[in-house]
Amino acid sequence: MSRAHSVERLPSWAAKTVLKSIRVSPQKLGLVVDLIRGKSVDEALTQLSFCKKRIAADVKKALWSAISNAENNHNLDVDRLFVSSAWVGRELILKRHQPRAKGRAGSIKKQFSNLTLVVTEIEA
Repeated sequence: MSRAHSVERLPSWAAKTVLKSIRVSPQKLGLVVDLIRGKSVDEALTQLSFCKKRIAADVKKALWSAISNAENNHNLDVDRLFVSSAWVGRELILKRHQPRAKGRAGSIKKQFSNLTLVVTEIEA
């Protein structure tokens, strides 16, 4: 028997975006997400633009999506937005094997992640 999922309600001054099944390990994605958590949106976009990690481009797209959600769906001011919370979740793991010496097999884990970004408007 599965448990009922709780529906998270955001306040009217916040907007959220979720990326699911990103082909990167949660540890690597967490390093990039830690760069932008708690910063203003323009500062976070600047950090992601100059970050050398491959996944930073996908996080930047997700941040742009959250900004668009805030502007179009919640009528928030883009200049006063900041990344209030950002977290990474673990998705499925594909298990593969690579042949090794003496007939053995080495295991390869291909991990996937989920990303959730919440942007909030700063009180005036």
